[in-house]
Amino acid sequence: METAALKQKVIDCLQSIYDPEIPVSIWELGLVYEVEILPLNNVQIVMTLTAPSCPAAQDIPVEVDQKVKMIEGVNDVHVSVVWDPPWDKSMMSEAAMLELGFM
Repeated sequence: METAALKQKVIDCLQSIYDPEIPVSIWELGLVYEVEILPLNNVQIVMTLTAPSCPAAQDIPVEVDQKVKMIEGVNDVHVSVVWDPPWDKSMMSEAAMLELGFM
């Protein structure tokens, strides 16, 4: 599978993962900073959470790892959770802002 096609499949998958406290996907919230397809179809995802004290801090990265690993063609997944830059609502997509009433 081509790298670009696999990356799109990963992004589609990320759009189906939701922060349990906010009815918007982690992709639309802007929590995913980087999706990189490495050699051998290994996937590296750099993401953050809305806050270090987020109750889902343990669950969301595990869900990302498990769901992306199930994509056909993915060899392995590495999810890094970073706190720099810190997330803020300006990172949300327009759709997320509309959904949450910020626009």
